[in-house]
Parts: sequence; C-alpha cells; structure tokens
Amino acid sequence: MTVSTTLVGIGIGRGLAVGPILRMPDPLPEPSDAASSQGTDAEKVRAAGALAATAADIRLRGERAGGAAQDVLEAQAFMAEDPTLKDDVNDRIDSGKTAERAVFEAFVQFRDLLVSMGGYMGERATDLDDVSQRVRANLQGVAAPGVPDPDYSFVLVARDLAPADTALLDLDKVLALITSDGGPTSHTAILAREKSIVAVVGTKGALSLEDGDTVIVDASTGVVTVDPTDAERAASVTALESRAAASTVPVGPGALADGTPIPLLANLGSVDKLDDAVAKGAEGVGLFRTEFLFLDSETAPTVADQEAKYTALFAAFPGKKVVVRALDAGADKPLSFLNDEPEENPALGLRGLRALRAHESILRDQLTAVANAAAATTADAWVMAPMVSTVEEARYFVSLAKELGVKTAGVMVEVPAAALLADRILAESDFASIGTNDLTQYTLAADRLLGSVASFQDPWHPAVLRLVGEVGKAGAALGKPVGICGEAAADPLLAVVLVGLGATSLSMSPAALADVRAELARFTTAQTEEFAELALSANSAVEARAAVLSAATPKHPNQHTESE
Repeated sequence: MTVSTTLVGIGIGRGLAVGPILRMPDPLPEPSDAASSQGTDAEKVRAAGALAATAADIRLRGERAGGAAQDVLEAQAFMAEDPTLKDDVNDRIDSGKTAERAVFEAFVQFRDLLVSMGGYMGERATDLDDVSQRVRANLQGVAAPGVPDPDYSFVLVARDLAPADTALLDLDKVLALITSDGGPTSHTAILAREKSIVAVVGTKGALSLEDGDTVIVDASTGVVTVDPTDAERAASVTALESRAAASTVPVGPGALADGTPIPLLANLGSVDKLDDAVAKGAEGVGLFRTEFLFLDSETAPTVADQEAKYTALFAAFPGKKVVVRALDAGADKPLSFLNDEPEENPALGLRGLRALRAHESILRDQLTAVANAAAATTADAWVMAPMVSTVEEARYFVSLAKELGVKTAGVMVEVPAAALLADRILAESDFASIGTNDLTQYTLAADRLLGSVASFQDPWHPAVLRLVGEVGKAGAALGKPVGICGEAAADPLLAVVLVGLGATSLSMSPAALADVRAELARFTTAQTEEFAELALSANSAVEARAAVLSAATPKHPNQHTESE
C-alpha cells in the first residue's frame, strides 16, 4: 500500500499538473581566492567582456520572451552594467584578485546592500545572484547554471527562479514550478501567472523533493501531492478535463451566475501592454501604474510628456473606466527628485501620497496631465491616491484632483487604518480601490517580497479579509464603488470571496482574466456571500482557503483519502 504526502505553498492561478520532479542544478562554487597570474590589465579586460556579454545575453532573452519578462530582464541587464559595480570589480582586480573572484566579491557586497534595504530591493538579491553566476560562467567558459533540459516533461523544483530562467522556460517540457521561497508577488509568481504556468511558490519542504518523485501540483489549492495514489492520479485527470472545459467561457463582461455584473479590469504598468489587455477581454483598467514615467528620470517628466502617455492609454478604452494611480514612489521605488533623505524603514516612511504632498508641484503636474488627456478622449478617467491612511489625506487629494479638472477621484486602501475608517474616507472620496499586496503585508507585518515570511503573506488570511469586508460594507452603505487591484484578484476562488465581501470590480494582470471570468460564472451572489462568511470564520489563511474550496467543489480530487 502506498500513502501520499502533501506539501503546501501559495498557488498561482488555478492550473493543475502531474509529472516527475527535476531539481535545478546546484550553483557554481565560490571561486578560488588565489592571486591572479595574468596581470591586472588582462583581468580587467576579461571582467569587462564578461559583464558586457552577460548583459547582452540577458537582453536577448528578454526580447525573445517579451511581456513582463522583458521588463524584468532589462532590469537584470542594467545590474550587469552598473558603473559602481564595475568600479568595485576593477578595484578588487587592482588588489590582485582574478576576474572571477573580483566579480564574485563585488556582487556579494552589492547583494548584501540590497538585502539590508529589505522590501522590493531585498527580493532583487536573487536576481543579482543569477547575474553573478552568469558572469562567472562566461569567464570560466562553462554553461551558466539554469533550467535543466532533459528529453522528457518534468516538474521543476528550485529554491527560487531567476527571471532569466523563468522567462524562457520550455513550456512543452516544464509542466509546473515548485519553489521553496517567494510569495504571490515574487518575480517567479508574476511571470508564471503571465505565462499561465502551473506554479506553487513558498512551498514548505520543497527542497526535500528528489529527482524522479511523482507529484500532483494543484495551483488552485497550493497543494503538492507527493507519490499520489492511483485514485489521486485518476482524479487529477478528471479535474484537468473539467478545468479545460471551464476555461472555454467566452471573452465578455465578468458576471456571476445570477447575472450580477462584476467588471474585470486590467492592471497595467505601461502603455505597451494595452493591446494584450484588450485582446484578453479587459473591460477597462483598474490600476495604471505611472511609475514607469518617472523611474528612469533624474527630473520629473513634463505635463506634456505625461499627457501623451495618458492619452494613448485612454484612447485604447473608449467609453470605459480607466483608473490612474498617482505616482507611488518611496519605499522600494525611491526617486532622487522626490525621496532625497535616507530612511531606516522606507516601507513605513515618506512614500505614496505622503511624498507627493511634500512635493506638491509634481502631483499637480500629474493630475493636470490626466485631466487634459481625459478631456481629449472619451474614456471614463479616474485617478486615485496611493498609501492613504487618514481622512484628511483623502479630503486633500480628492479636492486637489477636482480643482485641477479630474472628475472622479478616489483612494487606495493599503493601510489597515484606511480600511478601519473606510466609511469616513469614502464619504470624502468617489471610490476606493483595495491594494491587497500592501494591505496584507501591513496587516500581518510580513514583507510582501521576502521569501522567509512568504507563509504570512497570504491575502486569504481572515484578518485581511475582515478589513476588505469593512471597506465593502462602507462602499455599499454609501453607494460608492470598491475595487480590488492587488494580486489577490487574480486568484480565481479568492476573487469570488472578495465579491462576497463587497468588491464591485476586480483588476488583475491580463493573463488572469480568463480564469477569474470562468470562476465567477459558476456562483451566485448568495454563494459568494456564503463563501465570504466561511473564510471570515476561519482561524488562518490555510483554513479559510480549505473551507471555501470544500464548499465550492465538494468532490475536489485532492480530497481523496484512498491508499493503495
């Protein structure tokens, strides 16, 4: 008789896969600290060539991958070209180091700096490790460690995946991803979602899996079943067939089974992704991140520069809602012209609306550009303030936006204080949009991009859902829209719960629209409210997800207990 075991992580999407495990190979060993025998000039030439070649290779991978992967890989290429890092490498070579050792030490120092910064920058340490490995592989004339390429299909297991690996996975061979680190907003999760790869991240015990182990990977539950029984295998085949049939729901407006409309919108980070969002049936834009206009600049962009981008955005959605988020700088996205003072804990510092108020001219220019672009198109343009935590902040932002010609102005609810005062904040605002990524990290005091606390970073947690419910109730009482624009909206079953808590629209990466549309179509308003109550009555994120899953799919295949 065989008995299966299970590992639990955070599922990305609702896919399911069955196959044998193959682990990522071990990284290159630390290079020797022996003195160079080639001379400093020769070592510097080798290092410069390897850094340049690595940057070029990463960029080429990005161009081949396209989409969000290209943006991520472009950032990695810039790491290899960082002038400060190059200078550090050369200084170490001047002290007698080989190019391999100098690169290793320079990247380690850079990595430690990012880790000390925490947040988004801390999470990028994994990317830096990958770049270091690729540069040193180039110097040694060996293949860079990466995804294995056997002649059969497999489930890939890794501590975490570098963007360069995730971006070019052979989807004809890689059935699913399992990582021990990372959370729902890690690069692995984001790229897996965009490419519709079955993935479970932040999986406890993942590194205990061995090559050849057979697993069932169920992203909808976040469960990895190891050595499944014949009954569990058969049930997984049935589930795959069922999900394939459900995915045929035609592109169209989001709605519940009883016809209640739930608009499904897109989260976008630039105007380059507009066509993809439209093709996948986005009914508008629920979150347009404007940081791309600012991050590569030493000065704030002009009103005219911004207006051109917003006009292109609005023109792609004639007559539809497009929500622009005011610049959300600070914390993991510092800007020299906006955040000029170092902070001990930037995630709790001068970020979002707080930073904009300290430099009001930048905010005025942005709101003016939005108003001008809206006037030149037929889109229903909305604007919202990030990181609002007080009633006074909401009043300030909405008043200023309307003074400058924006017709609909609201706030993001990302801080527990804003959720607890939602009735008062919504009295001052036209709408609220809940950013579940930050709301979860602030509620549970768990950095949303730190793998070591990924198990806490789960929007299914009843404490987070209770706060969402507070905002939903306030919106219903005041007749104000309440949207969700965090990654939680891309989790199909959780999306149903969020609607039951009062969300009136959902915004997500375009790749998630089909799965969420299909899931919503399965349930009535009454059922969404029933699921919301089940989740709220649970004591943990795991219990909440399990309770709702049981109610939604009483005969889910992973609930079989037979052993053979």
